[in-house]
Amino acid sequence: MTHSQRSGAPGTSGTLTVNRAALTVVASAPVVTATIPVGSESDTIAANPLTGSVYVANQLDNTVSVISGRTNTVTATIPVGNPQGMAVNPPNGDVYVTNFNDGTVSVISGRTNTVTATTPVGGRPISVAVNPRTGDVYVTNFSDGTVSVISGRTNTVTATMPVGTSPYGVAVSPLTGDVYVTNFSDGTVSVISSRTNTVTATIWVGTNPGAIAANPLTGDLYVTNFSDGTVSVISSRTNTVTATIPVGSGPVGVAVNPSTSTVYVTSIKNGIVWVISGRTNAVTATIPVGSGPVGVAVNPLTGAVYTANIGDDTVSVISG
Repeated sequence: MTHSQRSGAPGTSGTLTVNRAALTVVASAPVVTATIPVGSESDTIAANPLTGSVYVANQLDNTVSVISGRTNTVTATIPVGNPQGMAVNPPNGDVYVTNFNDGTVSVISGRTNTVTATTPVGGRPISVAVNPRTGDVYVTNFSDGTVSVISGRTNTVTATMPVGTSPYGVAVSPLTGDVYVTNFSDGTVSVISSRTNTVTATIWVGTNPGAIAANPLTGDLYVTNFSDGTVSVISSRTNTVTATIPVGSGPVGVAVNPSTSTVYVTSIKNGIVWVISGRTNAVTATIPVGSGPVGVAVNPLTGAVYTANIGDDTVSVISG
């Protein structure tokens, strides 16, 4: 800050004039603030918006680690099946875990950290998302080419829909309620109406699209294209790709900060997180984390970002 001071005559008060044009605010760059050991082959990760707890799927342990968002320590370990994907139901805090080898979904109570139900779905369930308006849960069945719909009230399958080949990631648009499913082998995204449970559009993206996340402020969806080294941006208003963002080798996970529109993308090959501005769709920073980061989640209560590092069985915590 610079300023000029014009003094009056001796004994009289002076006048301070502040040059506001010279005022600058320098935001601190995001950095890793903690590294948390978890279970074996930590893969995906989800944050509970009600409690601030963070859940990590440990594939080889067949467990889920629960991390306190306040202390960044593991507070519980929950046995499940072969965990792959996770999502939290915002209204009640229940956590849904896909068990890839079992063909089931485990339902964990966010209050007691115990499994309260196990729901059979399709073959090789890999990812899961919850519609916050209806409580319905959407599960991608990788080997079936289908999506299972689970009622959040009864934890039973109410519908099964065919999509593309090797459905992988899934996200729900908070603006329209439509469900977006990445088809890993097709290079497409299927759009499902949550009212009719039918596919209403198919969108071409990059090669081997994996994870997908929705921006609740803009309605845009971000898709990681593993073999392209890019991120596709889809408008939920037009269901068209509005931008393709070059990142680097091996983009896997993606998450959006709902308060800032900042997008975080993990690189399993480079051990970094790319930070993308949701306003400009430009990469603004790269952050080194652990070995082989896959899943990424934003704690909406603190703004902290968590990555599950499959290569060293840790979780990195990044300042928000």
